Amino acid sequence: MEFNIRNQLEEKERATLSRFAVLSVNTKGRLVPEPPCSIRTEFQRDRDRIIHSKAFRRLKHKTQVFLSPTGDHYRTRLTHTLEVAQIARTIAKALQLNEELTEAISLGHDLGHTPFGHAGEAVLNEIFPEGFAHNEQSLRVVDKLEKNGKGLNLTVEVRDGILKHSKGKKALFPEDTGDLAQTMEGRLVRISDIITYVNHDLDDALRGEVIVMADIPKTCLRVLGDTHSKRIDTMVKDLIFNTLESPSDIRMSDDVHEAIIMLRDFLYEHVYEVHEVHDDFIRSKKVVFELYHALLTNDTLFNKEIGKRTESRERDVCDFIAGMTDRYALYLYEKIFLPKPWKIF
Repeated sequence: MEFNIRNQLEEKERATLSRFAVLSVNTKGRLVPEPPCSIRTEFQRDRDRIIHSKAFRRLKHKTQVFLSPTGDHYRTRLTHTLEVAQIARTIAKALQLNEELTEAISLGHDLGHTPFGHAGEAVLNEIFPEGFAHNEQSLRVVDKLEKNGKGLNLTVEVRDGILKHSKGKKALFPEDTGDLAQTMEGRLVRISDIITYVNHDLDDALRGEVIVMADIPKTCLRVLGDTHSKRIDTMVKDLIFNTLESPSDIRMSDDVHEAIIMLRDFLYEHVYEVHEVHDDFIRSKKVVFELYHALLTNDTLFNKEIGKRTESRERDVCDFIAGMTDRYALYLYEKIFLPKPWKIF
């Protein structure tokens, strides 16, 4: 008789997790019901499915901030995702939330990101008739695109957290709770995402000499810390201890919250939108725009690169481009649009 390890894990969750956590045994289920696993909880299964997906592997060649950096130590979309998962799990453990649910949402939150970061997202949003947002595409990846169109069949809680993680320049703690995930774990990932990117984007910008330490607002350094590790430590501890005081929702102190917003605004003005970084993305938008229209209008190219149509022509082209890595988009652009040297035999 097979020993059921999952039951033990579910009992451990009941005994140790906060009343605000989601127990895996209480999941709202999957789009298509499946028999349970004997050794893993439902959220562990979701985490594993995401890690083994093709979309997850492609994140290693998708831009975070700097386009195709030559240095080995700049972040990619994959390393960003792993850092979000690490920070989110640290906080989840301290708050006695469900770590496996938190990790699954973290690992899946950026699966729908386009090549060339938010520049690719912006141009697809402009030219695709239905509009485009990477969080919605991330949900589409796990629901419809992975496993040759079958999807990963994830739980409701993980799907909700993936869809609701994105904030852009919106409020960290919006008054409209409709913008927030249904679970504490999903809300935690949303904040862990910004804690992660404001810190590592600042670190990469300093490494790339786009900015120097003297440029960073003094208030941010005073409140958050003057090193990468100190800033993360301050933000994580502030969130944990303020949430523990009122554990029904994720909270931060006013001074740390305001310093994070100030740091995010600084990054937009002095990193994301400065010409050294922004000009690359202007050029990359041209790549996405021309690839989209070439695949949309050229039947031979469409059939060769994408193959059979699954939905509308526009939808299939959008999905194909959104799934590209930076290097594949540049390779395909060169193959289609740039002249090739004539070979003389």
